[in-house]
Amino acid sequence: MKLKSPSGRWLLVATVLGSSLAFLDGSIVNIALPAIQRDLGGGVEGLQWTINAYTLSLAALILVGGSLGDRWGRRRVFVSGVVWFALASFLCALAPSIEVLVVARAFQGIGAALLTPGSLALISASIDREDRGAAIGAWSGLAGVSTAFGPLLGGWLVEAVSWRAVFYLNLPLAAAVVWITLKHVPESRDEEVEGRIDFTGAALTAAGLAALTYGLVGSEIVPSLAGVALLAAFVFQQRRSPHALVPLKLFANRTFTAANLSTFVVYGALSGAMFLLVLQLQYVAGYSPLASGAATLPVIIMMLLFSARAGRLGQRIGPRLPMTFGPFVAATGLLLLLPIGRDASYLTSVFPGVMVFAVGLTLLVAPLTTTVLGAAPNSQSGIASGINNAVSRTASLLAVAALPPIAGISGANFADPAVFSPGFRFGILICAFLLVGGGVISGVLIQNKTAFDGDVSTEAVD
Repeated sequence: MKLKSPSGRWLLVATVLGSSLAFLDGSIVNIALPAIQRDLGGGVEGLQWTINAYTLSLAALILVGGSLGDRWGRRRVFVSGVVWFALASFLCALAPSIEVLVVARAFQGIGAALLTPGSLALISASIDREDRGAAIGAWSGLAGVSTAFGPLLGGWLVEAVSWRAVFYLNLPLAAAVVWITLKHVPESRDEEVEGRIDFTGAALTAAGLAALTYGLVGSEIVPSLAGVALLAAFVFQQRRSPHALVPLKLFANRTFTAANLSTFVVYGALSGAMFLLVLQLQYVAGYSPLASGAATLPVIIMMLLFSARAGRLGQRIGPRLPMTFGPFVAATGLLLLLPIGRDASYLTSVFPGVMVFAVGLTLLVAPLTTTVLGAAPNSQSGIASGINNAVSRTASLLAVAALPPIAGISGANFADPAVFSPGFRFGILICAFLLVGGGVISGVLIQNKTAFDGDVSTEAVD
């Protein structure tokens, strides 16, 4: 179908609204964390699990969600994911305790894992080839706009209504997505896909990440070691499986491996820094939920306005420079945030660091995504994108789990500025160090031109 046809427009609306459900939750729930903690308790571990339960399910199952759509029908799985997400959101809104909220957030992540791969897959399967690039660009831009408004909307809802309204918001959006999709979006599936879905690999991933996250949050060695062992078993199982969830031959390409390693380090730093910053602004600087949400808007606005230009720059000069210097610039931005304290002025203490951080991310993200896809054969671009998405989610999961205990943010009085502020500064220093590491990885390992040829990596000389 044509993008400008009525059916094409309806498909775009359905996929943008559907993916926005998952994107919005990532930014809105962070803003609501202090209000959730005041209402339900649970300490810093409760806040970590409120974020991590969602990210854990999403990271472990997103590749399974894409495989299910290819086999059972992309529209069917997409709608199922939206309905699942809405029901889980309703349970989140009603949660009487932090434990119930965490379980409901895990269910939300399952829904997101079903609907997120389906949004782009529906566009690729239904929109005519000549319009596909424009459709994906429009999807990215509109989804980004919805994400940009997430912190403002979340902050306003928390202040004007309740943190529970953040989850109730998903219900009318989900209902609209289901109605539009069933009425206007055609079904599609991959008729050539073979083999069964690798549920064993998915189970090993989920169990390994869950054990490792539990160990990191509680600073416990045995669960952490069990998680590492399970993840090692996952890698061994993938090498032997004829229908592997993650085709390991993709990692024969040095650039694909390096780009995903850089993704892991950089996105871990990004998620850890944003988690700590929003809490520092509310617990220490005294910002309201709305003000703390607005404080991070420059990051998303800069990426919306200039990501396409950064992508074109990466195509023109090669990805190595932007992927090297982007993390360095972002690390500088984090260092500028270190002085944030009581009654911190936004213009002098917050805005400069956030803007520099935003410039660094803008330089990095588009070339990184392009490099991942360019390092894989065309026939496996979808799975390459899915792997990179799973890597970034896993990095976010582990960063939010590990940073607070490492930084000393713990105990019943963790929200006391005298406790939280030193932990914030130590955690931000760790995130800046990770970003510098990501830049070094890219500078050393990324090549400006890459070709993937079967099981052999071919790197052109710069």
